[in-house]
Amino acid sequence: MVKRLDLQEDEILEWATAAEAMHILYDDDLGIHPQDSQFLEKELWDLENTPASKRPLLLHFHPLVIYRFQVIKQADVVLALLLQGDEFTTDEKRRDFEYYDALTTGDSTLSASTQSIIAAEVGYRELALGYFHAALFVDLGDLHNNTADGIHVASTGGVWSALAFGFGGMRDYLGTFTFDPRLPEEWESLVFHVTIHGSLIEVDLRQDRMTFTIEKGAAVELFVRGERIEVGPGAPVTVALADDRPSIEGAPTTSDIEGTVRADGSVITASMPTIVADHDDAEVIVGMD
Repeated sequence: MVKRLDLQEDEILEWATAAEAMHILYDDDLGIHPQDSQFLEKELWDLENTPASKRPLLLHFHPLVIYRFQVIKQADVVLALLLQGDEFTTDEKRRDFEYYDALTTGDSTLSASTQSIIAAEVGYRELALGYFHAALFVDLGDLHNNTADGIHVASTGGVWSALAFGFGGMRDYLGTFTFDPRLPEEWESLVFHVTIHGSLIEVDLRQDRMTFTIEKGAAVELFVRGERIEVGPGAPVTVALADDRPSIEGAPTTSDIEGTVRADGSVITASMPTIVADHDDAEVIVGMD
């Protein structure tokens, strides 16, 4: 990378200094990682009682109004649970997902695939499948009523990610490739291909087993639910799977968060701006509930 980008040594040292100075926020009372240092001081946007006619929020409310609330357009912290998942415990992932999933509007097509992946990992199996369908049909079903303006390419890529990383349970942390699959109960199988260290591998996932076959290239080391395996050319490896992963019903909601007491003793409440009049199609916001 240094050669390709013509980086200077002082640039690399500056990155290292910045990394050492970074602080990862964590709230001991709520057991989650705050999105920013002031995020938890705000009240919740009452998404459950926001009418569909007022969505997406950014088309009906000024950003300076929206930013006064705990509400997010797309998965942010949840994305970190995927990209840096080895830096979080299983409980931290579940608590972070539950908190932020309830606050995510779904207005962005970038969210569904990531939410599907983490929902599958922490145990929300039906929710994971629902998010997968939201990513899959965003253009096929014109779910956001804007496909005529162009397809959502990032969501298209996210569909593969949801299959491989979500239901297939694949992760790559510093070159170590692991699999902890969560195949939906309604599916008999999932087959996908991935290239690891130059070797093309077919991954055949069934409800009770997972088979790896080298189609091109040399042997590859993998881990399946903590078990090390080595897959070589002409020697497929099958690993038995037990259905012992968690399964959580339903979906997180703001009602689960409302009433929670902060560290300073204040109580988290849910509300939304009060709209009382329309003037030439411009809504007037006069206060907060």
